[in-house]
Amino acid sequence: MKFRDIVDDFLNRGAARGKGASPAELDTLERQERDIYAKIEHQRKYRVGLRRFLKHPVQVITEQPTNALYVSVPIALLVFIGGFINMVASYGTGVLFSTTMIDDVAILALLIAIVPLAVLDFRESLRTNSIEESLPNFFRDVAGMNDSGMTLPHAIHIVSQGEYGALTPHIRKLDIEMSWSVPFVDAIVRFGDRVNTPLARRSVDLIAHAGAAGGDVSEVLRAAAHDAYEFFNLKTERKNSMLIYMIIILLSFFVFLFVIAVLSSTFLSTMAEAGQAVLASGAAGQFMGNVNLFLYNRLFSHAALMQGFFSGLVAGIMGEGRAIAGLKYSALMVIIAWVAFRFVI
Repeated sequence: MKFRDIVDDFLNRGAARGKGASPAELDTLERQERDIYAKIEHQRKYRVGLRRFLKHPVQVITEQPTNALYVSVPIALLVFIGGFINMVASYGTGVLFSTTMIDDVAILALLIAIVPLAVLDFRESLRTNSIEESLPNFFRDVAGMNDSGMTLPHAIHIVSQGEYGALTPHIRKLDIEMSWSVPFVDAIVRFGDRVNTPLARRSVDLIAHAGAAGGDVSEVLRAAAHDAYEFFNLKTERKNSMLIYMIIILLSFFVFLFVIAVLSSTFLSTMAEAGQAVLASGAAGQFMGNVNLFLYNRLFSHAALMQGFFSGLVAGIMGEGRAIAGLKYSALMVIIAWVAFRFVI
């Protein structure tokens, strides 16, 4: 049933109650119902869409990590386009080839675009790990108390007084719903929607189907606890197994930077000095010509930046199975490469 259908049903019942009232009382009742409907509709408009974003921008952005892109990407584009126009207007198009100013602006825009997403995703990853680590203990504790003779509402009330990390506030909301005599299956489904992690949805779906079928709730909770425990252990084992490959990816980036630094400070510098000496002596035909050290360093810096960015994404895929999880490594390596080429190499 849609929101408007619910409100219309409420108004129809109110109108039916007012059939025996006088015309004056009926008009008053209808005005009150219209006011209630208008207030409900007004509140609904601020719960979805653009109005909700304008009223609670921080809450909307931080609900999902990818929501940050709606703000960070436009800002990054404005920074890049504004910096490009300002440089060309101030120094001409030659500044794009004779300096690294446009590279600096592009790197700044890239960091503005990806750093908020990386930070929010890292925070969400910590929350998810805390929840998935505590979920088996929660199910096991409720099952044990239910086996001891407690009712489910009483068992959940006792458990809600404990500490389960990031899962604790969700357990306390579940306890409040159970205290209002909400059926266990409905309450646990809403619990899974609020927690909103893959493991929680999987476990809650198992419990809800088994509970609706009339199974032993304690056994179902114990089975869900075992399944959640095995799922979390497999996830942790996979992450630990891939740690060595993530380290290899990160080390390869630093090796690449070291090789470029040695190449630029020894071979290319020597070739550039030799080229200048040959040109000064007028014997350019017997030598390869002038070596543009600035051009080579700029090409190397672009290569290092691209390797750092994409190596971070690969590390995220290998370590956590998600490319977005590697953005924190990408941002870190991009910053290191930029600092290295601007102040060291």
